[in-house]
Amino acid sequence: MFPAEAARQFGGQTAQGLARGVDEIPVALDGLVLGDESLHVRTLQWLHGRAGCGRPLRLRRNFTTRCCAAQKRRNDSGGPRPPQVAGSRERPPAPNRAKRGRPGYRDAALLRSLLRRPRRVPSPPSTPPAAGSLQALADRCVQCGLCLPVCPTYAQEPLETESPRGRIALLKAWDNGTLAPTEAGDAHLDHCLGCRRCESVCPAGVEYGALLTLGRAQQRQRRRPGIRQRTAEALAARPRLRAGVFALYRRAWPWLPAAWRPMPRPPAETPRPPGRPAPRINEDASATVAVFVGCFAEHYEGPARAALARLLAALGIDAAFPDHPSCCGALHAHAGDTDRAATLSRAVSVDFASADIVLSLASGCHGALGETLGERAVDALAFLAQRADALSFSPCRERIALHVPCTQRTVAKSDDALRRLLARVPDLELVALDAGFGCCGAAGTQMLTDPERAARFRRPLLDPLAGSGATRLLSANIGCRLHLANGTEIPVQHPLEFLAERLI
Repeated sequence: MFPAEAARQFGGQTAQGLARGVDEIPVALDGLVLGDESLHVRTLQWLHGRAGCGRPLRLRRNFTTRCCAAQKRRNDSGGPRPPQVAGSRERPPAPNRAKRGRPGYRDAALLRSLLRRPRRVPSPPSTPPAAGSLQALADRCVQCGLCLPVCPTYAQEPLETESPRGRIALLKAWDNGTLAPTEAGDAHLDHCLGCRRCESVCPAGVEYGALLTLGRAQQRQRRRPGIRQRTAEALAARPRLRAGVFALYRRAWPWLPAAWRPMPRPPAETPRPPGRPAPRINEDASATVAVFVGCFAEHYEGPARAALARLLAALGIDAAFPDHPSCCGALHAHAGDTDRAATLSRAVSVDFASADIVLSLASGCHGALGETLGERAVDALAFLAQRADALSFSPCRERIALHVPCTQRTVAKSDDALRRLLARVPDLELVALDAGFGCCGAAGTQMLTDPERAARFRRPLLDPLAGSGATRLLSANIGCRLHLANGTEIPVQHPLEFLAERLI
């Protein structure tokens, strides 16, 4: 038995023995491990440390041997002193002064004095960090370093400040004033892709996504975002402005220089199902289904929405599409604009108040929808996978490349559902793009604000794609599809588009 465990189990009895004298110690320790005299010493050393004394514990030679001999003499004389009645104020009899010459008595006096001293316990902070604050979230990190091998930015630049552990320490130091913010530190925080792969391996359960949002919110208060970031946020939050800008962008795209084409050309507009109250599944079920369209996805995911409507119709489900698509706020929260993100989140809650199930097409939006709508937010791929037995697909003899976005693995967690759906397509040959952890570097608006760095993450995925013989590339997140499509001539689609094409 370890000394600390032994002392915890018999701590009260041992303390009484030490208070009465050394010849009571074997009585207190009797029954722990018979014949293990070193255990007595280790237990006394542990109690000495609990007493808070800075001096080392010094025991006379053969201390435990003399303790056991003293116990034997006491047993021969009638056994130990009877215990006191609970609650009694009677103190034990004073030790016999004549016994001072007995072996080990001076050691017992030292131990009694140690136990009487007050423990030196460090005083707790006057104001502990509030739950959910940056300090409280950062304090959960135990600095184990298990997050380093799964971090895409650390894989590219093996620096401590390019790892989740280093960024947590940096944010904590900024928040408590230990370090002053610098441009170099801000750059390391900007480089974080927000993939949240570190959360999946963290033994302490650090909520790195929430920590990153709070850190960037503080960063935003002292540093104004760039023009591209402000433009993207304005377009996402203003539907009319966004509609006009994307209409102009689509018409002028062929004549724009490469520097002015950060995203692919928007596809031709597809007719959207008219907005109406959320209908019931099969008209006799109790749940209602609606589809979250999103902001930028409104202008790029027309084919994906049409594909989802066709797949749901094959299941006998008629889903509702809103008249005025809104932004979930993920783009703003990712950049630290928490106030605007909260405003957009409240608008989404109002728009889908009557829906029991809200399907999300983009895995990047699913996390924000989950925080707003709770369990009502369901990934469209996971929703279809639960009902896949009712779907039939025609054989496909193509070679298809599959990219699994980071948010689909760590936030939506629908990557297994997608693979189950694709496995139902006969003769399908999949090519997995997983180089560099499969992260393409889109990272919300990072593909717009830092395109060169984002391209470095995209290159390990597209280089093997060119020689794979794949005829198309599938990815379930709008940002990843736009970023990948801007670097390859191979068509990039939502998996729902491919499944709808093979539907029988």
